[in-house]
Amino acid sequence: MRHYIYTFLVLTIVCFTSCRKDFDFETSSGGLEFSRDTIYLDTVFANIGSSTYTLKVYNRSNKDISIPSVKLGKGLDSKYRITVDGMTGNDNKIFTNVEVLAKDSLYIYIQTTAAIGDANPTDFLYTDEIQFSGGGVTQNVNLVTLIQDAVFLYPARNTDGTYETLPIGGEEVYGFFLDDSELHWTAQKPYVIYGYAAIPGNKTLTIDPGAKIHFHSGSGLIAANNASLQVNGTLTDQVVFEGDRLEPSFSDTPGQWGTIWLTSGSVNNSINYATIKNAGIGILVENSPLVIKNTQLYNHTNSGILARTGVITGENVVISRTGESTFAGTYGGTYNFSQSTFGNYWNSGSRSAPTVTLTNFIETSTGTLTENLQNSSFTNCIIYGNNNLELGLSKNNNAQFQLAFNYCLIKFIDFSGQYGSNPLYQFTSSTASSDVYYNNCLIAKTSTSNNPRFINPGNNNLKIQESSAARNVAPSTPVPNDILGNPRSTPADLGAYNYSAE
Repeated sequence: MRHYIYTFLVLTIVCFTSCRKDFDFETSSGGLEFSRDTIYLDTVFANIGSSTYTLKVYNRSNKDISIPSVKLGKGLDSKYRITVDGMTGNDNKIFTNVEVLAKDSLYIYIQTTAAIGDANPTDFLYTDEIQFSGGGVTQNVNLVTLIQDAVFLYPARNTDGTYETLPIGGEEVYGFFLDDSELHWTAQKPYVIYGYAAIPGNKTLTIDPGAKIHFHSGSGLIAANNASLQVNGTLTDQVVFEGDRLEPSFSDTPGQWGTIWLTSGSVNNSINYATIKNAGIGILVENSPLVIKNTQLYNHTNSGILARTGVITGENVVISRTGESTFAGTYGGTYNFSQSTFGNYWNSGSRSAPTVTLTNFIETSTGTLTENLQNSSFTNCIIYGNNNLELGLSKNNNAQFQLAFNYCLIKFIDFSGQYGSNPLYQFTSSTASSDVYYNNCLIAKTSTSNNPRFINPGNNNLKIQESSAARNVAPSTPVPNDILGNPRSTPADLGAYNYSAE
């Protein structure tokens, strides 16, 4: 008897379950709500895919609904693509009978790839809309994208299907040599570089004021043997080097591209009024000369400038937020910086290298190699950051180590006293070493003493405040105007920025 009762209960439950109306969907007749009524997809280059943007669609009613049609207004011709709750529909353009449970929502993901010819010729906007139709009612969400035309430079495809490469340092690098017609970059259109664009030997790449250079991931610029790079920005029209992702979320993201690589044997390289940001290494200088003035380097995963036996003259240079040293002069060389600011505020605790590093040797698999560090100086500079020891000097006695710091503010908090007897760090005496001198330098031995008081170093604003210890320090200046074009007076402020009330 008990067995029959159990069977009856099971059958009854199955019967009631099969009769439930939970999965009956009514046709939607409007009333949907949206997280936004317009989706602005950030500026993209022509024919380059955008990031993915999200729209959330809400069913606030107590009924399960089915939306008969969700589609792009331009249908299959639209340059937008959407997925609806993971569904691709008809070519990511048209969807039918999209179901949404009561008090629930769905996600729509939006992308675009459009050419400049697809945009409105007056404002270069490409627009469409997502249409939600049912029961004679249509609700719309607008889509808007700014399309930017550009000059695209990239390696050619070989007959075997592979791409052009460059022989650099014994390796083949994905890249190409610029043609003669490609050796003058203007401000008329941005340049987008795929792979490494190389300046051929005995040629000069000239970059005009206001030019914008964008590098794809793993790309960069190379000056080959006997080649020259001339970057001719001005105070009002700087040259900008950055990645090719134009969305605001990428504006300060490090490591988006490779480097500007001045290879051994390149000649007459100069950079004036440029902003170089978001690379692996801002500038890699190998046994070659560089004159760099009025230039900012930000957000590099390695160094802003990494030099190996380089010959660099720098004025009004600002380097900030790098994963290792902002400036590293390794394996000897000659480095003369005046009125420059080296301030490293990389993620606190995750950086081991000091803000400025100088050595006259490198370690290799076959042993130690040395080169002379000679006639090098830092004058009226700031060397600071969010670590304690922001100057790193390493000397091999088999090579020269000629270095002078004149009227510099240097952060060096030696809590343990481990550098107290090291001849490279005798800050109070100009004769502590035959090769290293500190002439009237301010040493920040605590976090509060001799603080430069940058305005907002975490956001790369290294202008100094009125209470900065870097004010009115140097009796003279070799650089009459600061990086913003403001005249310096005497006594002069240290660093690239002269103090001014804002």
